[in-house]
Amino acid sequence: MQTLSQIVSTNHFVTYSIPDSPLPMFGLIQCHHDLSQTDCLLCYAATRIRLPRCLPSPSAAIFLDGCFLRYDTYSFYNESVSNSLNKVKCGTENATQAGGMGFVRSVEYAVGNVTSIAVENNGFGVVSVERVYALAQCWESVGIDGCRECLKKAGEAAKGCVPRREGRGMNAGCYLRYSTEKFYNDGREAGLHSHGMSGLGIIVAIALASVAFLMLSLFAAYAGYARLSKRKEGHKNLGRFSGSIHKSSPNFKYEILEKATDYFNLSRKIGQGGAGSVYMGTLPDGQTVAVKRLVFNTRQWVDEFFNEVNLISGIQHKNLVKLLGCSIEGPESLLVYEYVPNRSLDQFLFGNWLLFA
Repeated sequence: MQTLSQIVSTNHFVTYSIPDSPLPMFGLIQCHHDLSQTDCLLCYAATRIRLPRCLPSPSAAIFLDGCFLRYDTYSFYNESVSNSLNKVKCGTENATQAGGMGFVRSVEYAVGNVTSIAVENNGFGVVSVERVYALAQCWESVGIDGCRECLKKAGEAAKGCVPRREGRGMNAGCYLRYSTEKFYNDGREAGLHSHGMSGLGIIVAIALASVAFLMLSLFAAYAGYARLSKRKEGHKNLGRFSGSIHKSSPNFKYEILEKATDYFNLSRKIGQGGAGSVYMGTLPDGQTVAVKRLVFNTRQWVDEFFNEVNLISGIQHKNLVKLLGCSIEGPESLLVYEYVPNRSLDQFLFGNWLLFA
């Protein structure tokens, strides 16, 4: 989009592509030929402002009454028709002269005539027929045959809007519109408009394009900042409360516990709870332990959990699994418990008694 912004300042039609990147990207901007270069810049700036609504989609097409912007992951420049881009937009009010067949014939003649003019005139044409005005614009990359095919479909779509005062037919390679009010500039009007507003218009166009780029940048920066802040807050909470763990609980290096559990291999998993998963591990000295990978959801959860750890670590009881230590300096927090063979609670309470139903 930045490259298109630079080129469109002197051209009504621009394409730019990055075909060899990991995510190929192709872009196109086409201004209608009745616009001055200033109006073309303003229209392009308006499409850039709308562009963030399309993200993060890898493709988008934006039709405005004056220009067209599209980007996609493949070369679509010669594409004249597409079912996904076949659009029609009708006005909301009926024409005052729509009661008779005269209006219908005028629309049909205007649409047919402007199509022929555009095909013979490098893809652009305007016409007026008994207070019905029409404009047709093909993208410069589709060629004569593509232009004819596209305008035929767009014209049929636009004529379906009758008896509405205006209708628009749009497709992958063209735009066609009719209206009971004149909406386009002829050559003289475009030239005068360009001469009278070139300086101000360019400033406004640049300002609008800058605002659009700033919006995209802020959106990306905010998303990255939110993720980074969330990670930092988690580590900050762990660091703040690590000192509250009872001094009798030693700290283990994350790498040691990672190797002890065979890098948290699923075959070592022995339990799952709301606070995390538990894995059996073997320390370098041969001691078998249970390592719990913690999942912190909220700051309050962190507070309560470490308070509970601090309490448990100071208690010794034959029916309480002993907390041996922790690891809170690595990419995730781990608790290390003594490993107890898979026995039921009644065996802890009643020894080796056998119970029968």
